[in-house]
Amino acid sequence: MQTEQLAYVIVTPYSMRKSRTGGIVGRLISRTGLDLVGGRMFAPGAELAKRYVDTIVTETDPRHRATQELIRDYVLKNFTDEKNLQCPRVLFLIFRGPDAVERIHEVVGHIVHERTSGETIRDTYGDYLTDDSGNVVYFEPGVVTAFEPSAVERDLRLWAEFSDSDGGILDGAVPHPPGTLIEKTLVLIKPDNFRFPNLRPGGVIEVFSRSGLSIIGFKVHQMSVAQAEEFYGPVLPVLEEKLGAKSGRENWECIVEFMAGKKPSECPAEEREAPGTEKSIAIVYQGVDAVRKIRDVLGPTDPAKAPPGSIRKEFGQTIMVNAAHASDSVENAKREMAIIRVEENNFKPLIENFYRHQ
Repeated sequence: MQTEQLAYVIVTPYSMRKSRTGGIVGRLISRTGLDLVGGRMFAPGAELAKRYVDTIVTETDPRHRATQELIRDYVLKNFTDEKNLQCPRVLFLIFRGPDAVERIHEVVGHIVHERTSGETIRDTYGDYLTDDSGNVVYFEPGVVTAFEPSAVERDLRLWAEFSDSDGGILDGAVPHPPGTLIEKTLVLIKPDNFRFPNLRPGGVIEVFSRSGLSIIGFKVHQMSVAQAEEFYGPVLPVLEEKLGAKSGRENWECIVEFMAGKKPSECPAEEREAPGTEKSIAIVYQGVDAVRKIRDVLGPTDPAKAPPGSIRKEFGQTIMVNAAHASDSVENAKREMAIIRVEENNFKPLIENFYRHQ
């Protein structure tokens, strides 16, 4: 019988800077068939990095041990040192499912120079270059993970310990010239992307990378009915004016149901605050003119009217099932981030609760 497990993947600072996050996320979800249950941005401090690298080298096979030593040295050098004045950002993803650790292993792959087929994530996004003498001259693993269940548990508990001090919304991670007007905006990758394991969530992130903005926050979220009502509250009077009170209300309730899994009129009062059944990914982007840049890439609400190459043209189906939401102003971004509690640390309790019941 297959065992329900947690597994993790850390997207490296280099992969983040090169906007490879979407491609990596898409492969992990679609090729493992696992459930993406958690995610958090980290700017690892020296203590977290040191305690993490102390656990990396475990192999007895000389070849795999040499690779682990490369990864250990890579993490020490790249997870805490500033590169081009940027504080290293990593995205920590948690997956759940039967034999999750081995499935992640198969998709991530080992990083050895003989394999260049692009079959695994490290084939595609990693580099392992040697000189004529076999000495490694350049090494980039693309992602970092662990391939033994006991090591995964140990690492998850460690990162959970530092998830408040070193993780969350990384406001200061990406520097900008003094006086530059910087904005934060919210994107929700909507539930229609998670009906079954597929490339769509990663594909949406991939297209958003065209904006040139930086990801500084990431949260896997299940919107409650109460949150959905508040989030889409401003839409209700618009729909009622456009469609009439009854039809407008019905359409609005369908939006809440789409995002939270239940209509407000059918939700018992004691369940309104509980996490809904539908999954979204909340991403905070930061940079110059962030709101406009994200909405330009997203496209108009109706996918039929969206331009080629936009997210809603590529991934949307209807006005409601349209792949993603993006804030339409800096003020609304603040309001929406507060409603879904984007700074909330649901990463740590996820890990603690899973292992408490094992």
